Amino acid sequence: MTTATADRPLVTEAPSERRGLGARLAAALGKAPVHLLLIFVGLLWLVPTFGLFITSLMQPTDFQKEGWWNFLTKPGELTFNNYQAVFDNQAIMDSLWTTVLVAVGGTLLPVFIGALAGYAFAWLEFPGRDWIFIVVVALLVVPLQMALIPMFQLYNDLSLFDTVLGLILFHTAFGLPFAIFLLRNFFIGIPRDLMEAARIDGAGEMKIFLRLILPLGRPAIASLAIFQFLWTWNDLLVALTFGRSTVPITVAIFSQMRQFGGNIELIAPATFISLIVPLAVFFAFQRSFVQGLLAGSVK
Repeated sequence: MTTATADRPLVTEAPSERRGLGARLAAALGKAPVHLLLIFVGLLWLVPTFGLFITSLMQPTDFQKEGWWNFLTKPGELTFNNYQAVFDNQAIMDSLWTTVLVAVGGTLLPVFIGALAGYAFAWLEFPGRDWIFIVVVALLVVPLQMALIPMFQLYNDLSLFDTVLGLILFHTAFGLPFAIFLLRNFFIGIPRDLMEAARIDGAGEMKIFLRLILPLGRPAIASLAIFQFLWTWNDLLVALTFGRSTVPITVAIFSQMRQFGGNIELIAPATFISLIVPLAVFFAFQRSFVQGLLAGSVK
């Protein structure tokens, strides 16, 4: 619509301004069913976590009488004494510290080595590069369970059994194929002109890796770190196989359930603590995680 007067210049209204409110309203109404469905699924997914939290605040005698949902109407009966009992339990706190060491070490080591190998496979020329990368990809399909007995014998010979270092090295070995595959595919999408310009300026390969590749590859590295941290933190099978006195929190909770099936006032808060840490890590790096998943999808 165009209007003009003697006192005012010619003014043209953009079509987007005329239809902006209606278009946005129609788009919102069109997406409303999908948004409602996603909200419902998200809330449904959070019900077990919320139920575990309420259970961790209940007295053991109350838990035996009725379900956790009945205490939503009487929050005054909930207490944090169960968490105090967990923090006073030396075995669980030692296992929690062991889990932190194994998860951090089992995340940083494969991420750093995978980044180095991914850069080499993407941008360095060496004999057999493509064949070696095919072998790395083939290792992705090797089940972890196949290596438990051979690695158990090897760990006994090397005195790595029942040690934090042994658990870290095992998670590193089985996390490297995916790390190399993911980071190589991301690094190869970085423009070659950037690295050629850096080489012209006199930068060596290590400087290019540290100053150029790592900053540009941060989304993929963050995604890999989240995946590896979650896998390592939630591991039970490897910890049961290669640990006796050195046990992560998952094994400690499993032992409590096996020995004291009714000790819910200790199991529930310990389980919730074990659950909340990886959730906090995920939400802290959520933006980088999504960017890393979408990286390379559009050329």
